[in-house]
Amino acid sequence: MLTFSSPAIHCILILFILITDRYIKLLLGLTVKFAYEDLSPKQFEDLVIFICQELLGIAVQGFATGPDGGRDARFTGKAQLFPSTTAPWNGAVVIQAKHTEGYNKSFSEYDFFSSNNASCIIAEEIPKIINLNEKKELDYYMLFANRKLSAHAEETIRTTIAEQTGISIESIYLCGVEQLENWLKRFSHIPSMADLDPIDAPLLVDPDELSEVVEVLGHKFSLYENKNSSYPTDRVSYEEKNAINNMSREYANELTRRYLKDTPVISEFLSDPANDALKLSYENAVEDFQANIIAKRQDHQNFDSVMNHLRKVLISRDPILKRNNRLTKAILFYMYWNCDIGLSESAETN
Repeated sequence: MLTFSSPAIHCILILFILITDRYIKLLLGLTVKFAYEDLSPKQFEDLVIFICQELLGIAVQGFATGPDGGRDARFTGKAQLFPSTTAPWNGAVVIQAKHTEGYNKSFSEYDFFSSNNASCIIAEEIPKIINLNEKKELDYYMLFANRKLSAHAEETIRTTIAEQTGISIESIYLCGVEQLENWLKRFSHIPSMADLDPIDAPLLVDPDELSEVVEVLGHKFSLYENKNSSYPTDRVSYEEKNAINNMSREYANELTRRYLKDTPVISEFLSDPANDALKLSYENAVEDFQANIIAKRQDHQNFDSVMNHLRKVLISRDPILKRNNRLTKAILFYMYWNCDIGLSESAETN
């Protein structure tokens, strides 16, 4: 008879609650925001193109992946709805989609726009806009990004683009996540056209709980480093766990070479009664990661890609985790070594 281990049951219950909550919200017609940062650049570009086909016309044309010369899509003619039906744009419209995997980003951040940063995204786009304008291939410019856009940033960036390119400010449109949500409410059929489902989202994890642990451990690491603690005992052998989870031998060996020496320190830190609150944060992070790994395990060919994805998402979403990049990787390895994430028994059965 098959018997599921209690950790598996716990994770399945968490996953069931999360999914059920999302479906209830959808059935009640409540707003379910999309995790744009977890889309691929191509998915985000497709979403923008579908929106522009509604605003401008079905003739909006996207381009193949590669150097875009300052455009991801274009439209030539009289717009259907934009900026209004009484005074629509009429001419060559160039459309740009700028996707970031960062969490809670904004248009006004230094890497996206700054008058003092010649390598920011807007600064790099301006020569491309000038080139298209000079070749008479651009009358209007639209830029979509999965970033927050304040009224001040919108005015400042539009003014900067207009002044440096010679395009009128009325011919420039910026769209942030707030307006993206409005467009998707108005054109509610677009998410299904773009294969976006808030329930069938990529492997999503919240960095907040782990960030608390990493921030404190980063400051106290040396206090626990010389306590001569033994390595935490993995509940199955490391080799067996790697086979169960389809982690490559090369990747597993690299992890142990780099991070195994840190596991006693992390174990000692989490075992210290003074850190009980942080241990709870660690356990909450583990539950979140494991539930999402169970849900999305089939999207990754091996556990190498799961670990890389977790690290990439966490570091891109949280500045503390990014600043403590190596320690973040070490704790992810500890979670795996200690059998807190990943499968620890073949098919989780006896």
